[in-house]
Amino acid sequence: MNIFWFLPTHGDGRYLGTTKQARQVNHHYLAQIARAADALGFGGVLLPTGRSCEDAWLVAASLISATERLKFLVAIRPGIMSPTASARMTATLDRLAGGRVLINVVTGGDPDEAAGDGVFLTHDERYQVTDEFLTIWRGVLSGETVSFRGKYLRVEGAKVLYPPVQHPHPPLYFGGSSLAAQELAAHHVDLYLTWGETPASVAEKIAQVRRRASAFGRTLRFGIRLHIIVRETAQEAWGAAHELIRHVDDATIAQAQRTFARFDSEGQRRMSALHKGSRDRLEVSPNLWAGVGLVRGGAGTALVGDPETVAARMHEYAELGIDTFILSGYPHLEEAYRVAELLFPLLPVSLQSTQAAGNTTGPFGELVANEHHVPPYRN
Repeated sequence: MNIFWFLPTHGDGRYLGTTKQARQVNHHYLAQIARAADALGFGGVLLPTGRSCEDAWLVAASLISATERLKFLVAIRPGIMSPTASARMTATLDRLAGGRVLINVVTGGDPDEAAGDGVFLTHDERYQVTDEFLTIWRGVLSGETVSFRGKYLRVEGAKVLYPPVQHPHPPLYFGGSSLAAQELAAHHVDLYLTWGETPASVAEKIAQVRRRASAFGRTLRFGIRLHIIVRETAQEAWGAAHELIRHVDDATIAQAQRTFARFDSEGQRRMSALHKGSRDRLEVSPNLWAGVGLVRGGAGTALVGDPETVAARMHEYAELGIDTFILSGYPHLEEAYRVAELLFPLLPVSLQSTQAAGNTTGPFGELVANEHHVPPYRN
């Protein structure tokens, strides 16, 4: 399994839907999370995109030197960015990071935000732009000189002079549930992402995308985006889930759901349909809890339980074809440690942090990982 974590550039805290114990997003805190993810053995981090977030490209660039192995999954935005300028940004970041860049293709799902960025296209038109964008983007990063005239985009003699480290380009990740999104994924991307729907729904989407990719003579990998609430016992885990939304009231839920209702994203519609804006029956599948989506857009479900149970649920998704899990938890710094310590020993993760060794119950308290006493220096 490839296990990724999340950089909360839109904010973090112990509770959803409130400013109580909320944490300021700054470089120091994001670097703490990135360093922790790197040291603990997470393969990469997803950086969200949108007007409610700090810019993903600048954040990723600022954290390259703070990490060693960690990969950065950053978004390109067709319709907002130029395909050739985006390709140069991709190549530069990949070169500076030593081949640690992954690309998340985001078409956008909020018409209000799109209008603020100067994009006045319908849902399907955005996917048509994305198709043209990726045709140019993939071509120039593969070393081609591209001349292209489409319905929305046109370039003449486009090229990238300094290629990325990864050939032909950094892998393309993409999530979308509509038919237009699945067709785009089948044609262009390397890994198709789904939000945390029930295993039956995920299996259906994987089968649909595989069929469409096969028509292009292509095969795709698959990933899933989930929150994780894991504790040593199931009782503790479910208590933590309820605690996470303790300060969420009905008015906050209603306001959030009105906002999500204006989106033209099929994925958001499917997330909202899991809970229907109600606190009743939030466990929509065994250990799959939709409480996060009451007030958070996008990924709105969490796997909840003790380590053995959560690991078993992840294996169920893996058996469907999922090989990449992009996880998150509140607050993200502490939960990165909790997930790595409780879950990683139960999962086929290639890289894990070294477990503490040596005398852990010394005469003066805990001496974690200090096997030998070092006498004080004397001049």
